[in-house]
Amino acid sequence: MGATRREFLEAGAIIGAGAAVAATAAVTARLDHRTTDPVGEETVRHIDVLPSVPPSPKEDVLIRMQRDLARAMAKPVEQRRWVMIIDTRKCVGCHACTVGCVAENHLPPGVVYRPVVTEEYGEYPHVQIRFFPRPCMQCDVPPCVPVCPVHATWKRPDGVVVINYDRCIGCGYCITACPYNARSRDLGEYWLDGAAEADTPSELPILGQNAPWEKIPSNEYAKSWDRTKGSPVGNARKCHFCLHRLEVGQLPMCVTTCIGRATYFGDANDPDSLVSELMAAPNVIRLLEHLGTEPRVRYLI
Repeated sequence: MGATRREFLEAGAIIGAGAAVAATAAVTARLDHRTTDPVGEETVRHIDVLPSVPPSPKEDVLIRMQRDLARAMAKPVEQRRWVMIIDTRKCVGCHACTVGCVAENHLPPGVVYRPVVTEEYGEYPHVQIRFFPRPCMQCDVPPCVPVCPVHATWKRPDGVVVINYDRCIGCGYCITACPYNARSRDLGEYWLDGAAEADTPSELPILGQNAPWEKIPSNEYAKSWDRTKGSPVGNARKCHFCLHRLEVGQLPMCVTTCIGRATYFGDANDPDSLVSELMAAPNVIRLLEHLGTEPRVRYLI
C-alpha cells in the first residue's frame, strides 16, 4: 500500500533533522518501486501531416517541424530523442510561450513551466539585452531524479523527465535539487483567490471565487487532472515538452505560439530533422554545462 501525502507531511512535521530523515526513509521503504514505461510497437503513432501539402524548401519551419514530429512518432519511443533549441537572436521577450503554456496546462498562480529570463550584457554605452526562455532542461543526468524518496520522477526512454502526480508526496527535494529552478510547487491557489477578497459585493468577480474556467482539468501526461479533487495540488510540477500534444501529433505549445519562430523542437536521432541541423551550429550553448547535467535544451546565441 502506498503512503499518502498526509502521512508523509505528518511524519516530516516531527521536530529534528534525525526524525525527518527517519520518516523519509520509512516512506521510501513503503514505495520502493519504479515506474516501467511502455516501449516497442505499442508506442508507435501514425500521424498524417498535411497530406495535400508537398514539402518545400521555403515552407514555414512549423510545417517542417510538424513533418519531423510525424516521422519521430512513427518510431518506438525508445528510438526518439527529443531536443529543444531556442534562438536568442530571434526571441523578443514577448512571453507568448509562457502564456501559451499556462493556458495549455491550466497552470495556477506560482506555477510556471517556461519563464523568460532577461540578460543584460556588454558595457556602457554598448549595453544590450537578450532573452532566455527557460523550460525544463530534460537533463540526461537529471539531479532531480535520484533525490526523490518515492521514485515519483524519472526519465522516460525518449529522454523526457516526468512526474507521477499520484505518487509525489510534495517533499520538495527535487525542486531544491534542480540547478535551473525549473520546478515549482502547486500550492492549490487559484487566480481569482485575491479578487474574491473585495471590500464590497459589487467588486467581487462576476463568476465568484474559483471561476469555472479555473476548474477545467489539465491534460498533462495524457491524463485528466482535476485540481479540485487533489493531485497535482501539493505536488512538484514542471515542463514535460507537452507529451500529451506529441501523442496526437501536435508540437509543444511554446513552439507553436512563438511569434518569432525562435523555438525549435524535434528528434535528434533523425539526421534529417531541423533540430539535428541546428545542433551542429558553432554558436550553440547549453546552460550550466559545467555541472554535468547534460541538458537537452540548447540555445543559439
